[in-house]
Amino acid sequence: MRVFITGASGWIGSAVTDELLANGYQVLGLARSDSSAEALEAKGAEVLRGDLDDLEALRSGASSTDATIHLANKHDWANPAVSNKAEREAVETIGEALAGSNRKFLLASGVAGAVAGRALTENDASPFHGLESPRGGSENRALEYVEQGVGTVSVRFAPTVHGAGDQGFVKFIVDAARANGFSGYVGDGANNWPAVHRSDAARVVRLGLEKAAPGTLLHAIGEQAIPTRTIAEAIGRGLNLPVRSIDPGEATAKLGMIGGFFAMDIPASSALTQQLLGWTPTGPTLVDDLDAGSYFA
Repeated sequence: MRVFITGASGWIGSAVTDELLANGYQVLGLARSDSSAEALEAKGAEVLRGDLDDLEALRSGASSTDATIHLANKHDWANPAVSNKAEREAVETIGEALAGSNRKFLLASGVAGAVAGRALTENDASPFHGLESPRGGSENRALEYVEQGVGTVSVRFAPTVHGAGDQGFVKFIVDAARANGFSGYVGDGANNWPAVHRSDAARVVRLGLEKAAPGTLLHAIGEQAIPTRTIAEAIGRGLNLPVRSIDPGEATAKLGMIGGFFAMDIPASSALTQQLLGWTPTGPTLVDDLDAGSYFA
């Protein structure tokens, strides 16, 4: 099977590319830069030059392969409307290219803000619709294409897909701790984040490609609920810094754009995903990865 991957050279995408190649798949990876193209070619993947704004490249990649995995995102935190628009247009372009084909279309989504007061499960539909909502409402938009003969499967990733080399949200929190001279959590730090190791997340994507029916929601979640104070304490150990509470009103000032997100309580379960896919997380925990030291090198 030949699979088109957007974001194929990114943090999650490169792990998914490795996972697919190791299991006999051919990969066509979207590459924006020469360095990304070279990295993909070195792995043995094919390259399609382009980015999320190149809708013709997206259309070509989806149309010419047996399945599509959409992992790219602009992550323009200063201009979320730009990211949302690009995400929605990418999903619509891929969905229209695959209409009537019954080919798989896996896309990345998240868990934040979907429910309150309990762990999000795979039975919970996303409340986000429309261009102005997070990710441009891309999960629900992609699922609409199921009725048009597209095998849409949404993979909801934990806010931290961790491992050596991670430059995502946890690295932002580490950098803020360095700048502040202390490792901070918001309020009492009892709010929870889920997490997943990068290798475990990549296996969810591959198994979802192989086993999930159209319309399925999957959770790439290795740990359901880690108190953010526990995360801050591990960062404090790694940097040899004191650990302190941050007043919620000062979260953004002290932590930057990640402040409001680190204050969220967003536990999420993967019980149904594990049952459906026969998947068990085996990678290190988030605290294990923090204690290993790579986040502080």
